[in-house]
Amino acid sequence: MGNRYVPLKLGRHNRTLAPCPAPRGLVSTLSHPHSRCLIKVSSPSDCLGRLNLSAPANQAPQILACPELQTCGGPGEDMLAELGSYLLLAVALLGPGPRAQAMKGVKCGGVLSAPSGNFSSPNFPRLYPYNTECSWLIVVAEGSSVLLTFHTFDLEYHDTCDFDFLEIYNGASGDKGNLLGRFCGQVPPPPFTSSWHVMSVIFHSDKHVASRGFSAAYQKDVCGGVLTGLSGVLTSPEYPNNYPNNVECRWVIRAAGPASIKLVFVDFQVEGNEDCTYDYVAVLGQPGPARGHHYCGSARPPTLVSLGRELQVVFKSDFNIAGRGFKAYYFSGECQEVYTAVRGNFSSPQYPRSYPNNIRCHWTIRLPPGYQVKVFFLDLELEGPNSLTRTCDFDHLMAFDGASEEAPMLGNWCGHHLPPPVTSSRNQLLLLLHTDRSATHRGFSVAYIGVVPMNVSCSRTDFQILISAQALAPLERTKVYLGSRSCAAQEVGSTFRIQARFDTCGTESQRRNNTSVIVSVLYIDFSAGGREDIHQYEVRCEPRRKEASVHLLSGSDWLGPYAATAEHLQEAPPRDEVEALEGPVAMVAQDTSDIVFLGLCILAGVLMVIAIVVLMLL
Repeated sequence: MGNRYVPLKLGRHNRTLAPCPAPRGLVSTLSHPHSRCLIKVSSPSDCLGRLNLSAPANQAPQILACPELQTCGGPGEDMLAELGSYLLLAVALLGPGPRAQAMKGVKCGGVLSAPSGNFSSPNFPRLYPYNTECSWLIVVAEGSSVLLTFHTFDLEYHDTCDFDFLEIYNGASGDKGNLLGRFCGQVPPPPFTSSWHVMSVIFHSDKHVASRGFSAAYQKDVCGGVLTGLSGVLTSPEYPNNYPNNVECRWVIRAAGPASIKLVFVDFQVEGNEDCTYDYVAVLGQPGPARGHHYCGSARPPTLVSLGRELQVVFKSDFNIAGRGFKAYYFSGECQEVYTAVRGNFSSPQYPRSYPNNIRCHWTIRLPPGYQVKVFFLDLELEGPNSLTRTCDFDHLMAFDGASEEAPMLGNWCGHHLPPPVTSSRNQLLLLLHTDRSATHRGFSVAYIGVVPMNVSCSRTDFQILISAQALAPLERTKVYLGSRSCAAQEVGSTFRIQARFDTCGTESQRRNNTSVIVSVLYIDFSAGGREDIHQYEVRCEPRRKEASVHLLSGSDWLGPYAATAEHLQEAPPRDEVEALEGPVAMVAQDTSDIVFLGLCILAGVLMVIAIVVLMLL
C-alpha cells in the first residue's frame, strides 16, 4: 500500500499534509501507510467546535477512527486543559488485506480516549466469532501513562499462541518493536503500564475453536504499576509540579529473562529529614523492608542496580510540605550493560531486527586505569535526521567520553552513514541509544578494544617503546614483545621498555607513500584460561626524519563476521592517523645524536687545522 493522504476538514478549511512520520511538530493531518498516527491540530483557541474527517473515495482507508469530538467538552475538560490550544487526535489506518477483510461485518476495536474505560472481545461473555481481528488504540493525555488490567481471559490455547491470541503494544501496533507480549489460553496477562500515553491491543481469532474471550479495563495517570519494557521513565505524581500530599505509589520493574535492572535518577527534590520518615523514595531489590535504600531531600540517589530481575520503587508523601518530586530512567536486559573485558562487541536491542520505540539504553565500557577505549562502528541504521534542521532530533546514538551523560560528548549519530571510530581520553566510555515513538530500523552494531597508551620513538638505527606497567597490570614483562618473544620488554621502575635495533625483532623495510619506513609488530598477550587473546600494534619509523608512530591492528579474529564490512578499519592509516600516549595523535621523537656527532667532528677538524698552522709557524 502506498502513502495515503487523509484531508482534515476544520470548519470551512480543508488542509492536507504529507504522510507521517516525516513531518514533525504542529500539523493539520497525518496518515501512516501501515500504522497509527497521533495528530496535533493547531487552533487559535481552546475550542475547535465540530470536527469532521473525510477521505476521497479512491483513497478511503479501511479503518478511520478518531475520538468523538463534537463540542469543546467532547474529549474531556482535563484533556483540553493539558493540551491548551492544541487538540490531540488519533487516526488508525489499515490498508486492504486479510486483517481488514477479517473485520468485515464485526463491530469491534476503535480509539479509546477517555481517562478510563472498559472494552472486551466481540459478543463477550458469549463466544467470540471466527476469523475476527480487532484493534484498540488507547490514547490518554500526553504526559500520562496507561495501566491495562484484565478481569476475564479465555482464548483458545496453543503453545506459541498461533491460533487465537491477544497482542499488547507499548504504543502503536504497527511497530513490532513495541510488542509487550502475545497471550492465549485461560491465564490472564499481567497488568501492563505503558511508558507513554498510548497503548494498543490487538485481538485475533482463526476459523476454528471459539471461547468466551476477554474483558479488560484501562486508566490514565496511574500512580505505580508493573513496568516490563526494556527501558522507561518514572516520575512522581504531577511532576515537575509539586506532588500531592498523602499519596503512596509502588512501581514494580520486571526484566525479561535473567537480567538485572539499572535505575538512574536525573532529578530529585523530596521533603527531607534525617531518617527520611516524612516523604521518601524507597528502592527495593526484592520484596521486604530495606531501610538503607530510603532517599529524601535534594541530593540525587546513586545509580542503583537490582539483585535479580525485579526492582520495586515506592514513593510516599505525608500530610504536608511537598516538593518537585523525582524523575528516573530504568534500563533492563539488553538495554543496559557494563563491559569490563579489554575487547568486545554489542548491538542495539533485537538487532538485526528493528529496535523498539521509546527506549533509552546505556552501554558502559569500563576498563582498567591507563587504557583508552576505541569503538568501531560495524553497522548503523537509525531513523534519519530532521529534514529541516539536518540534526539528529529523533532516533540517535550518542557517545560520551566518560561513564555518564555529563561527560564530554564524542559524537551524535543517526541515519545510515557509518561513523569513523571514536576513542576516549581515559578508561571509560558511554554509548546511549534514544528512540522516539515512531519509525524503527535495524539499529547498530559496534566492536570495541582497549587501547594501551604508549610512547614510541626511533633513531636511524633502533626503536624505543615505553608503556606504563599500570596499564598492563597484572601482565608480566614477557607478555609484551616486539616481533618475537625473544624481544620481550624489560621492566624499568613502573615502565615496560623495549629497545630494539632495526636488524632484530622482526623489523622489515617497506615503501609507503614513496617513503622508506621500518615496520615491526608489537604484541601484548592477554591470553588466559586456555583462550588466546593477543593484541597487535604496528610500530613504524621513518629513519630519515626519525619519526615514529604506532597503530592498533584490527584483525579479522576480533571483528568476526563483520571483518569484510569493516575492511576499511584494518588498513594501516596515513602517517598522521596513529594512536599515542595521550590520545589519537602521533608521538614523534627527533633523535639529535647525529647532529651532535657532526658538530664534534667539525670542531675536531677546526682544532686540527689550527694545530698544523701553529706547528708550521714554529
